[in-house]
Amino acid sequence: MKLVVTGATGAAGSWIVDHFADAGHEVIGIDLERPPRERENATFLAADLTEQGQALEAILDFDPDAVIHFAGIPRMGITTGTETFLTNVSSAYHVFEAAGRAGADVVWASSESLYGMPFAAEPFLPDSLPIDEDHPMRPEDGYGASKLVGEELAAKTVRKYGISVASIRPSWIQYPGEYRATDGNAAFDPETADPSGNFWSYVDVRDVVSTVDAALKADIDGHEAYHAMAAENYLGRETEDVIETVFGDLPAACALEGEQSAFSTAKARRELGWAPEHSWREAEDADVNGPAFLDP
Repeated sequence: MKLVVTGATGAAGSWIVDHFADAGHEVIGIDLERPPRERENATFLAADLTEQGQALEAILDFDPDAVIHFAGIPRMGITTGTETFLTNVSSAYHVFEAAGRAGADVVWASSESLYGMPFAAEPFLPDSLPIDEDHPMRPEDGYGASKLVGEELAAKTVRKYGISVASIRPSWIQYPGEYRATDGNAAFDPETADPSGNFWSYVDVRDVVSTVDAALKADIDGHEAYHAMAAENYLGRETEDVIETVFGDLPAACALEGEQSAFSTAKARRELGWAPEHSWREAEDADVNGPAFLDP
């Protein structure tokens, strides 16, 4: 296949480029800057996807079979909320439009943040646990709102061009040997813990890559959203007990067992045949080489 990968030099996008290039696909990676090294089966272009002309030219000239869109500002706190929102929405609009014109299916990085809990001004519990893809979306911040609008743009693109779009909603992405999520686990105290966040959910970048791979191979009709989360929380404690202690309550509909993630991946398991393979217990200290083309 001929694949366009946006955000190709980013933390997750670079792993995606490596995976599909290793598999023998013809990959064109797009980011604001080209990486310092070459990569077999991959060609890199520098382009600003917030500029419609650059996005259209970069994607349409390649005539891809599919587009994997991971470019954008990856979380709150890097830029202002306004800049985050405008960057993510404009790049998604331009990339989806180009993919639609090319007749290329899309897999892109949405986020768990569109549910609103991670960056809420006042922490709140979900309507039910585990959270599935049908849970109401209530973002209060620019990042989560950009992903919500992005999914509406995905649905618009499907209606206009008849392609398929898979919106992958990953949790906090972690990298083998560099797990930030587990920092401070030994000192974690539910009685004093900060209730803001994503209920101690995470996902290994390798499982994000395998979700993208599964979505590309699946026969998706229209626009569908899929969670990408590890099977368990990163605390090594029972999820229900931690949430109840920290928040002082649980939603009326709660069906969590043991350390099970607060987010359900049942839809991805059912429709994509995907399941997470990596746990913090083996991955936080793992010695795994990342994409070599990023090395100076």
